[in-house]
Amino acid sequence: MTPTQTSIIAQVHQLLAANGYEVSELGADVLRVRDLTTSVSFQVALEGNVLFMTVALTTVPEAAVTPEIMRQMLAADNGITTSSFQLYSATEGKVAVTLNNFCTLQNMGPEDCDDIQSCAGYLLADLVEAREMLEPKLGTGEAAGA
Repeated sequence: MTPTQTSIIAQVHQLLAANGYEVSELGADVLRVRDLTTSVSFQVALEGNVLFMTVALTTVPEAAVTPEIMRQMLAADNGITTSSFQLYSATEGKVAVTLNNFCTLQNMGPEDCDDIQSCAGYLLADLVEAREMLEPKLGTGEAAGA
């Protein structure tokens, strides 16, 4: 029997909680995860068999995200190893800058469990690089993901 979507997100919840994260449900297939060591929070969402992880870095006026900053976010040598940036429209005239990672789940076996833990770890490692890269340029002193 193939695990249902609900049982998969429950297994993800249990796995992350057992590995040092505080986990709470935000919706049927969405979790809020907080790393207890760093207090960084991120969201985990399951869509089909793809598990997405997203940390909000900052919300800034649209004009703050210049072509130079966008080029740096897309550059292959920017220090962000496995994650990617995304921009979302926020409140009037502002844009939310996020860092995202994902993994494809097969059957919640040992390989999937390793992929989930790796994905979360890589997202947090890339967050450090993203902060160093963006804070001076966007003028944000806020703790991303907190």
